[in-house]
Amino acid sequence: MTLLYKAAGKIRGDEILPLNQLRHRYPDVYEREVRKYDGRPERLATPVYPLGCGWADVVFLSPVHPAPIFEAMQESGRIGPVVIDYWTLDADLLDPADTCILLKRHDPEMKPQPPEDFIPYSPAAAAGLSTPTERALHRLRNLNATEPLYPWADIPHILHRGSLPVALFRTAAGNPVTG
Repeated sequence: MTLLYKAAGKIRGDEILPLNQLRHRYPDVYEREVRKYDGRPERLATPVYPLGCGWADVVFLSPVHPAPIFEAMQESGRIGPVVIDYWTLDADLLDPADTCILLKRHDPEMKPQPPEDFIPYSPAAAAGLSTPTERALHRLRNLNATEPLYPWADIPHILHRGSLPVALFRTAAGNPVTG
């Protein structure tokens, strides 16, 4: 089974919602989550070409386990030891018609990502991207004191258009996630 990863967090309700849905259903949660884009609000309008929607219309997942990413950041001295809290999702549960992969092969600050960086989703394609590249780990290991901490900047993204039921997710220990 191929697993996908999502940062664990406080959720409300029984669905993981993209930002545009959060805005209408839970405006207070939206205000908290949209702060991630302070200083780069144009990112919210980034097109997700294969899904015919924008950045704020998708739920973000990763094919890469978070441990090597945060270990590399710790090696840079920018963060101390962290307890990584994440949820997993069986890659087979996603509908390829509503899901794509963003490879992040180009400059992480490139806006928008070029259409050729988006590829069709399949569990096999996600499994093939489960190891972070040496380039990504090198960047994280060598962060200087002024660089923004963007752990996922050059890690492939799994983008799912629309909400996902919380019941599909498991905690790192394998227990069901509850809303």
